[in-house]
Amino acid sequence: MKATRLRWFLGRLVSPVRGAGATAPAPRTRNEREEDPVVDDAGAWLVVGLGNPGPGYAGHRHNVGYLVTDELARRLGSRWRSHKSGRADVVEGRLGAPGSPGPRIVLARPRSYMNELGGPVKALAGFYKTDLDHVVAIHDELDIDFGTLRVKRGGGDNGHNGLRSMRSSLGGGDFYRVRAGIGRPPGRQDVADFVLSDYAKRERDELALQVDTAADAVECLLTDGLERTQQRFNS
Repeated sequence: MKATRLRWFLGRLVSPVRGAGATAPAPRTRNEREEDPVVDDAGAWLVVGLGNPGPGYAGHRHNVGYLVTDELARRLGSRWRSHKSGRADVVEGRLGAPGSPGPRIVLARPRSYMNELGGPVKALAGFYKTDLDHVVAIHDELDIDFGTLRVKRGGGDNGHNGLRSMRSSLGGGDFYRVRAGIGRPPGRQDVADFVLSDYAKRERDELALQVDTAADAVECLLTDGLERTQQRFNS
């Protein structure tokens, strides 16, 4: 990752700007922003960053999904805005280079806490006419080593309250998951305390790389499909 990108990422981690109106660098031109609304396309992908809202949670391991959606928003050159439901912040756009647009994408950060975010996700899926096979959850994973990434479709919740809430509200778990490993807590530290604690300073360079790679994996999944994404990213 280039030094300028790393500085931007660390700035987001230490002093994040959360909520509607949060701005990513290099905004798109007016013409690019005035594309047809994503809601008009039934094939839009809904990419949900799992986490807890508010600056007090921003640096927590449980919020790595937010960090990845921040990176994707930066790549789109777009802004977080409040969805009309008032239950989530969203970014709408297209993947792909100018002139050769790829899949339509809706990035989402529910405003509910982790164990209640399924309701807002269901509302967004209904609004954007997104089926379960076009939903992607980005989340932390205890049973994967820190710095490692796994991509899959379907499965249980493995004790993750955000996944449990999504499965319950959406009526099943057959959505895609981009799983960012955080590893198990050291010693006898409680799991809840571990996931709700900040990354150590010594971990931040590797975290920045993991976030960048996870964003790459989301883009690959939406453009090239699951099999190719797993071949490339499931290290």
